[in-house]
Amino acid sequence: MTIKILGIEFFKGKVNQVFEQLKTHGGLLTVPAAPALVTITKDQDYYDALLESDLVIPDSGYMVLIWNIISKYRINKISGLEFINYFIDHIDAFKQDKFFLVNPSDLDSQINRTFLSEKGLNISENDVYTAPFYKGNVNDTVLLAQIEQQKPKWVFINIGGGTQEKLGLFLKKNLSYKPAILCTGAALAFKTGRQVNMPTWVDYIYMGWLSRCISNPKVFVPRYLSGFKLLGMILVNKSNKVAPIENNS
Repeated sequence: MTIKILGIEFFKGKVNQVFEQLKTHGGLLTVPAAPALVTITKDQDYYDALLESDLVIPDSGYMVLIWNIISKYRINKISGLEFINYFIDHIDAFKQDKFFLVNPSDLDSQINRTFLSEKGLNISENDVYTAPFYKGNVNDTVLLAQIEQQKPKWVFINIGGGTQEKLGLFLKKNLSYKPAILCTGAALAFKTGRQVNMPTWVDYIYMGWLSRCISNPKVFVPRYLSGFKLLGMILVNKSNKVAPIENNS
């Protein structure tokens, strides 16, 4: 149930099927947006994390539009926000499971824990972790030991794209069991108010990028402009893996 784009196996089913697979089998889920996808030629560790993910959902509406124009094998967009909305709407099905949250700050840890606890999940202070600022190396042995000891069924990684996927792959390769490792980044922050409010209909018509650009143009306008490079990458490579840029320094 996948379609290969730029060498990456993107899931082509529905969001409920994503959850069913994760709940049954666990595994690493990644949700790459267009600005992150264009970095795969120069960030091999990030590219490897996508290639070695158990599930990659097509979050980028821009990528989906390009692909559905040039290919007869269509793919449906599943955004990180749609994923989180489905989870919250069906949270009763997960109440008996153990969760662990990895967050970018102590404040985000508090907000995310409170939000999910109010939705009915039993999340204690020991079930949250504030990630350090990773400078290239994301081999977080402290986090690994904590998850190994507590053995949660679900690990939500809520830090920035391009880093969270590498951390997720590190956990996947080094844990003694197979939890669902969710690299959903800012998706939960849309629900808690830490990111701009994102109505479902805005996400549905592929305009989430515009909401973020309006909310913080200095940060998001350059980021999304860089994503336009994806068109050329897909036209040139289509289903094939992307060759890395040679570093001559």
